[in-house]
Amino acid sequence: MATVQTEQVMVVPTELFHSCGYFQGFCDQPERYLSTLLDPNRTQYRPRSEMEQDPSYKQLIPYCIFQHIDSQGQVHLFQYQRGTGQGESRLHDKRSVGIGGHVSTLDAGDHSPYQVGMQRELDEEVAIETDYTERCVGLINDDETEVGRVHLGIVHLFTLERPQVTPREDEIADAGFRPVEDLLGDLGPFETWSQICLKALFGESPTG
Repeated sequence: MATVQTEQVMVVPTELFHSCGYFQGFCDQPERYLSTLLDPNRTQYRPRSEMEQDPSYKQLIPYCIFQHIDSQGQVHLFQYQRGTGQGESRLHDKRSVGIGGHVSTLDAGDHSPYQVGMQRELDEEVAIETDYTERCVGLINDDETEVGRVHLGIVHLFTLERPQVTPREDEIADAGFRPVEDLLGDLGPFETWSQICLKALFGESPTG
């Protein structure tokens, strides 16, 4: 009988994250954390099925946000609704401004597994059909939700020349760019990470 391959995802001990400086919500100082958290001597690969229930580890998740600033200076963000076929059932049907996912042993090699994993997730989920710049702008930690307790988000902001991002998956539904003011005025349907990012990056002052 063939052996079913178990997905092994990148994690760090939660204690390691805490040693860098605990926060709840958004932290706009990623440089304080990433050299430690992405150190290949500190990261581990463990079965995803186990890690989803084990808050003593944090799964490291690239969370990519796409913004376009129009000629009037108005910010528009790519947003969508998660389908029921995506991997994390606890986020099904929630709206989101983030694209990304787990880094796994599939991404290990000569280059940074984290960067390879982020690019793989982007290539699988969307087509970016315009030039852009990208920078890491912060981290998300949310110990107030079941999903958040076992994940740590690393937020990347992509600034696009044109609002041209197309989903590659049916599970990225009802997608498109909307003015950030509209999203801030209707946060209820969004997953917690998106709410945290919208408030910290585009609404309230960042904390952490």
